Amino acid sequence: MNKFIAYCGLDCGNCEARIATINNDEALRRKVAALWSELNNANITPEMINCSGCRIDGVKTPYCDSLCPIRACAKERAFETCGDCTDMKTCEKLCAITQNNEEALFRLERGI
Repeated sequence: MNKFIAYCGLDCGNCEARIATINNDEALRRKVAALWSELNNANITPEMINCSGCRIDGVKTPYCDSLCPIRACAKERAFETCGDCTDMKTCEKLCAITQNNEEALFRLERGI
């Protein structure tokens, strides 16, 4: 599987947080922090927008590092992604992503 595909099937390679991190782009960090703050009704600062990718060694956003229940579950069960889990289609944690993102589900089903 592509190393930039997160446990949940999202594409970290296209994530603006990762792009801001690898390019050290402060303007993009501010943009992402403002958008994510609004979407999640949380105070997300530009300093929190540092991530190498979900399954890649390196820095993670605070959410991805220690708060994401999907990442924690997949790591605990030693899955490459949630696509390895027989409960993938019924998992409430994963469905929070895949119900709104058909591409993520497609990647997991196909092992892309």
